[in-house]
Amino acid sequence: MSEHIHMKKIILILIALGFSVSLFAQTASNKITVKGITIDSTTNKALDFVTVGLIDPQTKNGKSMLTNEDGSFELTAPEGKTYQVALAFVGYTSKTITLTKTTGTIDLGRILMAATVNALNEVSITGLKPLVKREVDRLSYNVQSDPESKAITALDMMRKVPMLSVDANDNIKLRGSGSYKILINNKESALMARNPADILKAMPASNILRIEVITTPPAKYDAEGLAGIINIITKKDADQGYNGSVNTGYNTVWGYRANLNLTVKQGKFGYTGYVGFNKRDPRTSDFENATSFFSPSGSENITSIQRQTGTRTNSNHNTYTGNELSFELDTLNLFTGTFNLYSGGGNNSNIQNTAINNFATNTQSNFFTNNIGNSTWKGLDAGINYQHTFKRNKEQLLTLSYKFSNSPSTQENFITTNQGTATNYRQFNDNGTKEYTTQLDYVHPMKKLTIEGGGKMILRNSFSNSIATPLQAANDFVYHQDVYGVYNSYLLKLTKWTFKGGLRFERTNVKADGTTLDQAYNNVVPTFSVQRPLDSLNSLTFGFTQRIQRPGIYQLNPFVDNSNQQYVFTGNPNLRPAVNNSFEMSFSNTGKGSLNVTLNYTFANNTIENVNRPLGNNRIESTYANVGQNKRLGINADLNYPITKKMNINVNAQIFRVWLRGTYNGNFYSNSGYQGYIFTYTSYKFDNGLRLGTNLGFDSRYVLLQGTDNYWVSYSLSAQKEFFKGKMNVSFAANSPFSKFIRLDFATRTPDFQTTNINMNFYRSFNFGINYKFGGLNASIKKNQRGISNDDTSSGSRAQ
Repeated sequence: MSEHIHMKKIILILIALGFSVSLFAQTASNKITVKGITIDSTTNKALDFVTVGLIDPQTKNGKSMLTNEDGSFELTAPEGKTYQVALAFVGYTSKTITLTKTTGTIDLGRILMAATVNALNEVSITGLKPLVKREVDRLSYNVQSDPESKAITALDMMRKVPMLSVDANDNIKLRGSGSYKILINNKESALMARNPADILKAMPASNILRIEVITTPPAKYDAEGLAGIINIITKKDADQGYNGSVNTGYNTVWGYRANLNLTVKQGKFGYTGYVGFNKRDPRTSDFENATSFFSPSGSENITSIQRQTGTRTNSNHNTYTGNELSFELDTLNLFTGTFNLYSGGGNNSNIQNTAINNFATNTQSNFFTNNIGNSTWKGLDAGINYQHTFKRNKEQLLTLSYKFSNSPSTQENFITTNQGTATNYRQFNDNGTKEYTTQLDYVHPMKKLTIEGGGKMILRNSFSNSIATPLQAANDFVYHQDVYGVYNSYLLKLTKWTFKGGLRFERTNVKADGTTLDQAYNNVVPTFSVQRPLDSLNSLTFGFTQRIQRPGIYQLNPFVDNSNQQYVFTGNPNLRPAVNNSFEMSFSNTGKGSLNVTLNYTFANNTIENVNRPLGNNRIESTYANVGQNKRLGINADLNYPITKKMNINVNAQIFRVWLRGTYNGNFYSNSGYQGYIFTYTSYKFDNGLRLGTNLGFDSRYVLLQGTDNYWVSYSLSAQKEFFKGKMNVSFAANSPFSKFIRLDFATRTPDFQTTNINMNFYRSFNFGINYKFGGLNASIKKNQRGISNDDTSSGSRAQ
């Protein structure tokens, strides 16, 4: 009990730091500097994200920061006073150190932090941590410090992460681009292979520890993902014994969801995992497609107009689980195994009427179509890792990993129509990708320099089998892609500078049925980043890297989707990779609140773009092609600021200029413009554990090669209440309560036609959720510090 009271005192003192930094801003010719490294007393590993405060015990004023990746920290203050250093971290005993010197530089060395049994009673400390942390090559968003983490889904949390946005169709964008890679715990997962939004809508944000946006990925990561990498960290150091949480909720649009987290530690064995599901009942909404076809002479004389109106009914369900087992053979050898599984399905029914007015022939046609479809999707990961720690230095590591992934899916449609002599139609497609990955990593730390190196082999087999009746047209497609990579990187930490750089070489062999693809190509990918602290509160970061955009099975699949025979979709098996160059400069401030501002410029040629062309008979084909020349210049800013001790505001905003050029189907296209977004969250916490919040967001139209996307505005009100000393959280949210639907329009313009697609999506929703924690822990589970992260292929989302 005394330890718990002591913890609360430190929490109150550290809270005061965030509101009194201005008192330290006075000009002073002489300052005291305090530095040190936080270490887990059991594993002897560095602890990052520890909250450290330098406090004047007389006034309770001071500065605070989070420790770096290597556990280091450095704080300064006016000299001449006796200060205290306070350290706090969830699941660890808090610590207070009284300094004996009042001038000069004080090096506290290695500060041991011991795990505590009553970790569940200390959850209030999470509110102290800054939401955003800037590192030399990435930006981390501390989800557990976000007050809404127990009340919203993982997809909703994405909207609050700097440089990320989620549009009204639930497409995740990184700096406005759909070309990126999502990792879970530094590893690629089949859970994210099809559509990440599906599983992120089912997963509660409380599953996530932090979200890393890696815009200058180190050489150890695969080179794919033009915009960068989104790394979702779900695991937390667990302790001897067990703990867990149950999260359940209902959303009037997205349906029911439930999730269970569990961590168990017994001796040398450890387990951490989660399982969850969601189910969405059928919902019906309206849609409209309108196309004007122009004269072949190149004039804008309209030859025909086609208009489709109808209703769309959808339902779906998803089940997922992620598991990791660990066995500590001894203090130097660790074995871990991972198993992830994802399964889902959906049903849809589209009832539409198509009207065509042909002015050239002075004829009209009108017909009815009913499209009933179903689809399934699955994902499987199974892997094993071995990690050896060297005696001379606990940070010297050798890791060997193997992983198998499988992500199959199916789509089936039954189409009935009354269009003259046209017959009913059935189509079926079975597709997927299997991956076999082997990886070796070595980390060699020295006093100020850390060297990393390794190699990786990915054997990837993709397939697509399709058939359509009554035509009995079968189309089987097999695509083999083998990627061999080696890398070498260096991390140099000096007193005022941190440098990180490296090179990655990748050899790719491709063999595909019925294509003219090059059989092999090489890529040498450099990456470099540097960070310079201006003082204890401000820092500058610069980074440069090249990234590769490789097509995924969704973009390659030659299956022709004729479920709407006037607007067909197909992939392109002849797609080639594209290389993107990225420069960025960032400024970070962690004073009373936190501020991060990033300036970014990227350019790429031959990028993969979504394009459209006419097929004749008032039909349009949508596919992918290497036609883009893409340039982007933008600025991103995120602010987290405590207005008062009880009120906090968080702002995530971005604006950038886009230039797109390309030639497709014999026509040259050029499009440019500004696009951006802004999302804000304001919360107020009462003394009785009640928290009220409001979200307000705007996402502009996105610039596309042949048109524009839609814009949208979002707003919501939320309330949360804690019970049983923070173990249970009950939440309620009203999202866009004054508008049942939102109109989303998508415009395409070519010399041959102009199309507008309008969808009326459900907008108003009410959400109710409960989160409950249980168990107790006291000794940390070890996990591999290196592992497989296949981030070298496109996720299949629409390339922007």
